[in-house]
Amino acid sequence: MAKKKSSSKPAKAKTKSMGRIVLKTGEALVEAEPAWSAAEPEVIIGELDGPVGFAFANLIGSQVKGHTKVFAILNSDVQVKPATIMVSKVTVNSEKYTNILMGTVQAAIAHGVLDAVRAGSIPKSKANDLGIIVSVWLDPSIVDVDYDPKLLFQTNREATAKAIAKAMNNEPSIDWLLKNQETVPHFFHQLALDGKL
Repeated sequence: MAKKKSSSKPAKAKTKSMGRIVLKTGEALVEAEPAWSAAEPEVIIGELDGPVGFAFANLIGSQVKGHTKVFAILNSDVQVKPATIMVSKVTVNSEKYTNILMGTVQAAIAHGVLDAVRAGSIPKSKANDLGIIVSVWLDPSIVDVDYDPKLLFQTNREATAKAIAKAMNNEPSIDWLLKNQETVPHFFHQLALDGKL
């Protein structure tokens, strides 16, 4: 995946009373210099007794070869709360890729979820009521390089917490989007316009 520019600062949690959370969405990009370090999760968050819970149960119950769905865990036997499922955006077909995805990235996502709770993006009182679905990007080139697991962990942890904060805070706002619509170029579209794709 080619480089995209994005701020790596996590969104600040807003302190307000939250009622029922039916479905929230968010995404984030955090990357360091190497292309393989890019973390670009997309999240869906909602009550487990609503549409997110229904999707959550269906995902974990309908495994597909190459796109295995697994819980975010600190380690075997230690699942995080809110319950979180990670799904790969890339078809997984190599042992090395699987080990990185189900090792470093899985651990990073788990820590990012807990970071979001600690920061107040998700109220602790909702930790047992919500489900999070994380669609995960891991650059396929990771299998061909000597990567730094500490750096990969950091970008995925930070991106997960940032995506959750953005989802829970409804960011970006519609006002910001309307104001900035013409000044935010889509990275890959711009490459095409510049004749680089």
